[in-house]
Amino acid sequence: MRVNGGAYSSIEEVRSRVLKSGGEKKPAQAAVQDKSFAEILSERQGGSLSATRGISFSKHAAERLSDRNIHLSESQLNRLSAGVNRAGEKGISDSLVMVDNLAFIVNTDSNTVITAMDAAESEGNVFSHIDGAVIA
Repeated sequence: MRVNGGAYSSIEEVRSRVLKSGGEKKPAQAAVQDKSFAEILSERQGGSLSATRGISFSKHAAERLSDRNIHLSESQLNRLSAGVNRAGEKGISDSLVMVDNLAFIVNTDSNTVITAMDAAESEGNVFSHIDGAVIA
């Protein structure tokens, strides 16, 4: 088979050339693509959401924090981490962790915050698919 006036001899050759050229990342792009949304958001806000605490934020949770204009202080992050640790020690795998007026749904097996909201949004809400709660 001939494509583009003889530039490629087969579909396999086209696929091979495209995959070779498209598979390489530039160094700066590689560094950014290896980071989670929460890590990039945290860096832009001037801090590290979880680097020293072992907690990660899902893309959904990071977006909720940003959308709801929720900024966590060092103290709140430390208390969230302690709450996640306590939940894990008690065998809770999906926990509601309350910190001040903030509610976090956390998977303690992976130390990942699934979603976050403030008290105004959580008032009257029902939290489902959790097997425990911690007030930190």
